[in-house]
Amino acid sequence: MQIRYTKWDENRHGAGKSTFERLLDIFQQLLEITAGDVAEALQWLTLLDEKYGLTDDSMGVGDFVEELRKQGFITDVEGVQSMSPKMERSLRQRSLEQIFRDLRKSGHGSHKTPHDGAGHERLPETRPWQYGDDVHGLDLTGTLANSYRRSGIDEWNLAEEDFRMFETEFRTNAATVLMIDLSHSMVLYGEDRITPARKTAMALAELIKTNYPKDTLDIVAFGNDAWEVKIKDLPYLNVGPYYTNTRAGLERARDILRRRKNGNKQIFMITDGKPSCHIEYGRMYRNAFGLDRKIVNRVLDQAVACRREGVTITTFMIARDSYLQNFVRQLTEANQGRAYYAGLDDLGSFLFEDYIRHRRRSVR
Repeated sequence: MQIRYTKWDENRHGAGKSTFERLLDIFQQLLEITAGDVAEALQWLTLLDEKYGLTDDSMGVGDFVEELRKQGFITDVEGVQSMSPKMERSLRQRSLEQIFRDLRKSGHGSHKTPHDGAGHERLPETRPWQYGDDVHGLDLTGTLANSYRRSGIDEWNLAEEDFRMFETEFRTNAATVLMIDLSHSMVLYGEDRITPARKTAMALAELIKTNYPKDTLDIVAFGNDAWEVKIKDLPYLNVGPYYTNTRAGLERARDILRRRKNGNKQIFMITDGKPSCHIEYGRMYRNAFGLDRKIVNRVLDQAVACRREGVTITTFMIARDSYLQNFVRQLTEANQGRAYYAGLDDLGSFLFEDYIRHRRRSVR
């Protein structure tokens, strides 16, 4: 993740904010970087305060910590400080606001289709009745008004041309599995790749929970193996000393989607490395050097299986190596899916735009 340092602009960053609000903003950024480690984030906040004077006479770091407790942002059990559910939710909302802000300004994100028809959302506009229309969509007021205008009150009667129906807007629902690579390479080479991946996952989870409750989102982390992650655990995702078992991740995602009844089914996979292991007959086969065809072919088999089940794989590749991009092209071709070679700064925008675009159509 590239960080650009500029001179502090009080009008841009601090205007209208109390000392607590300014410190909370910085503290939440530190929590995102430290994978939810409250103690480490407070240590960094103290160091930043000593160097840059973030606090003032109205509130020091100690006062700030006490206020966090009072407002229910952190808990302290037997001297161990941790985030509360309120803080976890606040981090998801913060991530959503930062990533989704530009999309909302552009008008994206409404999940609408360009087609009118029998759907779930009633619109104020009406149209003439057509044979086969559901009577539940009848505009009674408009229908009676048409009748009175045509026949008058004294000789009132109903005719076919009087009937008006409310327009409805068709909206699909989507089942999404977000796969996140937690292999060790996500923090190698002097680049933090896990923080933007984790932040994107939190934002997508909050978007679906608040805007599209009929959609489902499941999180699958993969390293040596693959496992499901609950939404409340997203802020704490971190890398391990893992290889990359992409095959296991896709298998787990397929198992989840088979249980979902949503119209659209899709997999979003955030990864920066090549598949480097898989498990057969209870034993791990691994090879971290180059692209091992034995491992790659198992992954491509899963991509084909997803295609047959109507599941689209969208790969967000955050690495620039040409031979790795070639592997992603093979994966995309096998699944007939999509791939983005995204930078860390625009990962969230890429994922959100694709989510909205894919949700507009049904996969058959």
